[in-house]
Amino acid sequence: MSNIDLSKLVTAEAKAAAEAAAIQASVTAAIDAHVEATARSRNYNSAAALAGYVASTVEPWAAEAQAFVAWRDGVWQAAFAMLAEAQAGERAAPSPAEAVAEIPDITWPE
Repeated sequence: MSNIDLSKLVTAEAKAAAEAAAIQASVTAAIDAHVEATARSRNYNSAAALAGYVASTVEPWAAEAQAFVAWRDGVWQAAFAMLAEAQAGERAAPSPAEAVAEIPDITWPE
């Protein structure tokens, strides 16, 4: 007779939780990379650096920063809603590429 080590038993709930955590981690990493790439596309060192210009006295920089911060907020709201819907079973969990494709595009000031 063998002894079963119950500490190594993986329940369906634990497996589902681990899968959900992995999906969330991969989706948030992809969206974060997209946010960072968007900032770098305007020659800023990072998203944080671009956001730091929100109160700049140089109007074009402040306008870009304000547009970026508003867009970034919308991106994360959309991402968290997407993940919550998947967690609730209201939609299939998005792949990282699908998640990035679903977030809104930025509109830069002229």
